[in-house]
Amino acid sequence: MTSLILKMSVSLDGYVAPADGSSDWEAAGRSPDGAEWVLDTVSNAGAHLVGAVTYARWAGLWPGASGPFAAPMNEIPKVVFSNSLTSADWGETTIATAGLVDAVARLKQERLGGYLLALGGVRFARSLVETGLIDEYRLVVHPVVLGAGERLFTAPLTIEPVSTTAFSAGAVAHVFTAQP
Repeated sequence: MTSLILKMSVSLDGYVAPADGSSDWEAAGRSPDGAEWVLDTVSNAGAHLVGAVTYARWAGLWPGASGPFAAPMNEIPKVVFSNSLTSADWGETTIATAGLVDAVARLKQERLGGYLLALGGVRFARSLVETGLIDEYRLVVHPVVLGAGERLFTAPLTIEPVSTTAFSAGAVAHVFTAQP
């Protein structure tokens, strides 16, 4: 069975999105070695899973982008979870309209070659956490304090540390496996 991995950026005070919804805070602690780690995570996925809001933003960005992230973001199949989208023009995209639990469970059974990588939108990511279907968390903690915003975890969760990688500009990647 294919694993589901959630990769998220997190502030030092535990927020994954500020109250205003901006994303510029994620630049804090950005470094070449950190970018390489994220690129490796993104590139080795068999499919990228995103929510509708993230899909809409990225579908306008990635198809015309260049740089090391452009190829994996455009070439790896994407599954967007939405009850409102009726079409997806970004190549290699499938819309999943069935219930989240059933759709993810089916993808975990059917997909071969690489893990399923959930990349965000805070509401989508939080929904995945609540399903209990995430096998691994890859959380990059950035050296910034947001003070308020959206949290990923809203209830206790048992996780087991796997690895920690400190990057040269201060961000730290923590990898955890989910425990039943």
